[in-house]
Amino acid sequence: MTRTCLITGSSRGLGLQLVHAFLEAGYNVVATARSPGKLAAKLPQRDDLRVVALDVTDPQGVEAAVDEAIRAFGTIDVLINSAGHAQLGFFEMTRQEAIRQEFEVNLFGPMTVTRAVLPWMRAQGSGLLVTISSSSGLVSAPGGAVYSSSKFALEGWIAGLADEVAGFGIRSIVVNPGMMRTDFLDASSARHGDIEIADYTEAACQFRAFIEGANHQQPGNPTELARRLARLAGEAEPPKRVLFGEDAEDAVRTTIAALSADLA
Repeated sequence: MTRTCLITGSSRGLGLQLVHAFLEAGYNVVATARSPGKLAAKLPQRDDLRVVALDVTDPQGVEAAVDEAIRAFGTIDVLINSAGHAQLGFFEMTRQEAIRQEFEVNLFGPMTVTRAVLPWMRAQGSGLLVTISSSSGLVSAPGGAVYSSSKFALEGWIAGLADEVAGFGIRSIVVNPGMMRTDFLDASSARHGDIEIADYTEAACQFRAFIEGANHQQPGNPTELARRLARLAGEAEPPKRVLFGEDAEDAVRTTIAALSADLA
């Protein structure tokens, strides 16, 4: 029986490349986005693909999208939580409502989608949860406190959940990409804090300049990562974590070194 993969945040970047990679790997794919019409225009019409409306912050809409996936293909074997948002800039310059929205998309969104899918996976006695985190889920830096905190929280949640559902035959992969050549740093995906505080002016300008200079120049190739994940999803025992990019590997080394120093 052909396996089915549901992907959130499919409209662009890594999410869109995941759609192509899993189709190439022979999966049925349920590609979801807040604007399904725009997504459908980027994809071919084919029997093994459904484009479905899904806003991860809308629990009723999530349930409806999962139900539509089940009606179309009868199962969800792989769930990829790829939808994400970047709230950048210094903490004091960031409004509280913006911080809450960051967690709605990056933490509570994956929780909501996973909650809707897990009963189907438990019933079939198998499944794979793929959680797109970030190197910023392993180490933080000035200008990334809010974004990193949402990814650190995501990592803590999925670490506990993976053990809770392992007995049902459900596996988990956490993915930590470094910086990738997508539009994730564009204004449509990333936001900067807008509270003016003179003490931060110089550092904030330097941070913005770094982000603007890095945008679309990132070393990571999202197509390569998507194809790697499609291969790993077919393995009987996939790795529990996938690091992608030298900067992601450096984040692990930094974390280990800091923890080791604290233990000394």
